[in-house]
Amino acid sequence: MDKNAMVKVGAVASASMCALFGGVVLAQYIFTRKNRAGKKTKIIEMMPEFEKSTVHIKDPERVEQVICDLIKGGAPKLQIITDFDMTLSKFAVNGKRCPTCHNIIDNCKLVTEECCKKLIQLKDTYYPIEIDPHLTIEEKYPFMVEWYFKSHTLLVEQRLQKDKLPEVVRESDVSLREGYEQFFDRLLQHGVPVFIFSAGLGDVLEEIIRQAGVYHNNVKVVSNFMDFDENGVIRGFKGELIHVYNKHDGALRNTEYFRQLKDNCNIILMGDSLGDLNMADGVPNVENILKIGFLNDKVEERLEKYMDSYDIVLVKDESLEVPNSILQRIL
Repeated sequence: MDKNAMVKVGAVASASMCALFGGVVLAQYIFTRKNRAGKKTKIIEMMPEFEKSTVHIKDPERVEQVICDLIKGGAPKLQIITDFDMTLSKFAVNGKRCPTCHNIIDNCKLVTEECCKKLIQLKDTYYPIEIDPHLTIEEKYPFMVEWYFKSHTLLVEQRLQKDKLPEVVRESDVSLREGYEQFFDRLLQHGVPVFIFSAGLGDVLEEIIRQAGVYHNNVKVVSNFMDFDENGVIRGFKGELIHVYNKHDGALRNTEYFRQLKDNCNIILMGDSLGDLNMADGVPNVENILKIGFLNDKVEERLEKYMDSYDIVLVKDESLEVPNSILQRIL
């Protein structure tokens, strides 16, 4: 075989080897891509807490993006704004309703049997209005004012004593959601401000979290606080009334607090009512906000509205697993 022929044979062989090698590489590349395509690549897909049947998300892409932005911002940019009753506290245990801050007083030995009956009648009258999916917030508003005014008037008439509140809380069936210690302790550890905005009774709320060991120095409570005389007997309530549907006004009254946190422009907001959606209205420089809603009652009638309003809706979920899983990745 002459020299030119040998060169041609060599070139063909070399080309064949290159083609074979290239094909192997291409096949490996396609195989790798397919493998990667089968893997979970989104943050929320890698969080088992989000696979629970209690978790409902209308727009997963938005939730993914917001969580990614919260992670990028980290602790220095984060603050928590949350409701208390039925949000941080449980709605029910083993099918039995847990008390709200108001209910703790309604059912305690500090009020007479007659007063207790009147308070229960008020709840039976106004609570169905509060959660009625067919009424607008504007329609519900005057009924909530009426309910709270009548309820607070009855409590003042009972001459409640401040020093009795710790015992009343201890004897109650109130219960914080599973994972509350991890929630509060992680936020304290990373210096994240927690703003608890409640339409309940502030004195009772503070006693609950104090007895639970989570009333840390990064927690601020805004609520309906009782006004006691020099003998520790209730004589009224301090400041403006806060009810479930006027939290927008209350948020605006706390703009000075939020201004002091001007760098904390990323918010995780948690509530159990559509009225809680306005709790961050006083924050002047919001960059990212993730809204987590707890839907505890009348689920079928209200789920669609909640999914339209909250980024994540937790249905009959008595834990803080989902918020804790998000915080674990941010902090």
